[in-house]
Amino acid sequence: MLQGRQGDAAVQKQSEFVDFTQITPGADIVPARHGGRAKCLQRLIRLGLPVPRTVALSFGAVHRIAQGEMPDIAALLGLFGRAPLVSVRPSSQDPDWGGPASILNIGMNDARHAALVESHGAAAANALYLSFVQAYAVHVARLDPDMFEEEGDSADALAAALEAYTEETDEPFPQEPARQLSEVLRSMARAWEGTTARLLRQARGAPADAGLGLVVQAMALGLGPGESGSGLIQFVDGKTGKRQVTGRYLGQSQGRAATRARPGTLYLGRDPRGPSLEERAPEVFAQLKRYGETCRINLREEMQIEFTLENGYLHVLDAVRVARSARGAVRIAVMLADEGIIPREEALLRIEPRAVSELLHSQVDPSDPRHAIAHGIAASPGAAVGRLVFGSAAAQASAARGEPCILVRRETTPEDIRGMHAAAGVMTERGGMTSHAAVIARGLGVPCVVGMSDMRLHRRDGVLITADGHKLHEGDIVTLDGTNGQVLLGEGKMLNPALDDAFQALMSWAETACDIGIRANADTPADAQTARRFGADGIGLCRTEHMFFEADRLTVMREMIFAAGPEDRASVLERLLPMQREDFKQLFEIMQGLPVCIRLFDPPLHEFLPQSREGVRELAEALDLPLSDVSRRVQALSEFNPMLGMRGVRLGIKVPEIYDMQARAIFEATIEVSRDGAPVVPEIMIPLVSAMREVELVKTRIDALAAAVRTERGVDFDYRLGVMVETPRAALRADEIAQHSAFLSFGTNDLTQMTYGLSRDDAGRFMGSYVKQGVFVEDPFHTLDTDGVGELLTIGAERGRRARPDVTLSICGEHGGNAESIDFCRRAGFDYVSCSPFRVPVARLAAAQLTLGKPLFHD
Repeated sequence: MLQGRQGDAAVQKQSEFVDFTQITPGADIVPARHGGRAKCLQRLIRLGLPVPRTVALSFGAVHRIAQGEMPDIAALLGLFGRAPLVSVRPSSQDPDWGGPASILNIGMNDARHAALVESHGAAAANALYLSFVQAYAVHVARLDPDMFEEEGDSADALAAALEAYTEETDEPFPQEPARQLSEVLRSMARAWEGTTARLLRQARGAPADAGLGLVVQAMALGLGPGESGSGLIQFVDGKTGKRQVTGRYLGQSQGRAATRARPGTLYLGRDPRGPSLEERAPEVFAQLKRYGETCRINLREEMQIEFTLENGYLHVLDAVRVARSARGAVRIAVMLADEGIIPREEALLRIEPRAVSELLHSQVDPSDPRHAIAHGIAASPGAAVGRLVFGSAAAQASAARGEPCILVRRETTPEDIRGMHAAAGVMTERGGMTSHAAVIARGLGVPCVVGMSDMRLHRRDGVLITADGHKLHEGDIVTLDGTNGQVLLGEGKMLNPALDDAFQALMSWAETACDIGIRANADTPADAQTARRFGADGIGLCRTEHMFFEADRLTVMREMIFAAGPEDRASVLERLLPMQREDFKQLFEIMQGLPVCIRLFDPPLHEFLPQSREGVRELAEALDLPLSDVSRRVQALSEFNPMLGMRGVRLGIKVPEIYDMQARAIFEATIEVSRDGAPVVPEIMIPLVSAMREVELVKTRIDALAAAVRTERGVDFDYRLGVMVETPRAALRADEIAQHSAFLSFGTNDLTQMTYGLSRDDAGRFMGSYVKQGVFVEDPFHTLDTDGVGELLTIGAERGRRARPDVTLSICGEHGGNAESIDFCRRAGFDYVSCSPFRVPVARLAAAQLTLGKPLFHD
């Protein structure tokens, strides 16, 4: 690039464009100043590809054009000969940010038209001139597109377009190439800096001050004598990532006309469906294959090449990274690494962690037309097709018939877990990212959309009404898209999960690179199997209460609640003991010696009791008790704020028989599984602790039970006792609590809830508005608040380690699968994070990328 002094206007004008086709070695083209397209074209030229003469305008030059300060247009056009014919294309730093439409055939006028009639024939000349008049009128003069729709190569169509332009602008179509180019550059520069364009690209992740470069390139006509036309070619399928020549070629065409289905469009490689370019021009096809391989090896990427044939001569106009789905991106990255084109570390860095979640679940085919009838928060990824059901019993009945269903609830409760297990997808009117429905659905790997405030469930009438008044009835078929937070009418086209060899290879590389443990939250054997399949380092949170909602166990739990005293409670719980022991045995066997952290019973007892009058009556019949007695007991257990009432360790101290039964079940399962395999060392976690004395009381009973089981069985075993830190006081007093705890696992869901004084189930109602108005940067239940909640984590970690240097530190809330949370935990010296099984691969890749030095907010 020519360097000019600040005060020398003439030199500065020359310095604002770079003819890098001619001065390749010294051209200073960088994406941050000239955009990605300009840099890619320079690379293609250096690789010897036949790129037409090209000039790049910098971001600064384009900004000044928008302000009315033009470069030396005469000098710029002079680089293209005496009768220039050029195109102008946008060159933003990131192609995903978009840009104004390209304009072709600048320089076409009456004189050039007449010359082209002689050299290329009237049809080609008319088509070239007409396409330029139409593009100029619509994109530069901003005239009504409807007036310039006529297509064809006739002189009448051209004359009509020129006449329409004159009528609308009160002046003839401009004939001077310099004026045409000036107006095109000005129009594109101003379009980029307009409010609408700025908002659109910011929505795609571009910074507010993102610049635009422009590329001026000599035209390769694609029309005229000999084999002439245009096309696009790529050598992988962007959807699957597999090797496959893809694209189209259309004779007597320009630009991307070949992408539109038209008569005469050719396949590229030989194809049984129709004629191909390989058959018509085999030497050209062979050239394109060589250029594709050159790009792949030297640009280290799968590229889509835009090309034009002009009387049999091949021009390469541009090359862009092949657009790809998540599954395509993984296979392409792994393929490039396997062939030694990029290192494995770079393959890991090329995949966005959130894209991995798409591979684990069925997805709606992005090419399928969408009819979205409701929107909400995308709480659990994946998609499912099914009939609407409005209750858990209906979901179970539907599953028994083998019919997939979508469970719809105003909000879910623990009693809905069986229905959620049976359903193909879950949607709720209320809730947020850490609401009950969201957390359980992610654990089950079931697609879920919550906080659907634009719909209303009228269960009594059996109808679901959307914001636009659309009525859906039980039994209607919908497609639930948990990845995008949408409900689609009817049966959508689906893509199956892609847990193929490429995915497995990527995850293996990520595990090697990762420097922090990734465990799974798993409550059932099915959860544990999923965690094992996805390579989890163990179970970081097993919520034992979910084991009690099966029909046979729920009845026993209710009998225990209505027991007269401690002895009766213990007697009833003896019936649950073998069930719990079997649960834990299965978990230990599945995890094969990996650590399993079991949280003792946490929820308040009222969750196991019916709340409706009909449910209370059925319970009275089942327990053979007077209805009045059952009603009084239900009333006595109700609390004004049960989530802050008698639950967790408080319940364990008040009703110790529950923890006694669970501890015995854990120890007996440990002995039985250790007998046949590697020794099991269970981790027992006490929930909702806020004081050291609570830990002492529970620890004393559990240690006594362990001694009793050792004596009874004549077998020794080890176990680790720790605390779930989910109250602010526990974080602040971690030095005291750690004295009796082998590990501190921070439950960030409840800790966030208590720090903010905010219900995670109700936050979805207003959180969007709060984030929009800048009250919170992000939803704190979705992205860890590293300032407020993070400070409590830091205090707890530092004080815990000071009192007990060998204490294990972790987080086990849903934040554990989030890249920002993992970054925080790595810097704070935590040993592992734990998240739902289906988020383990996402967390593993995010952690590996952070280990490899990828910036947290890397684009």
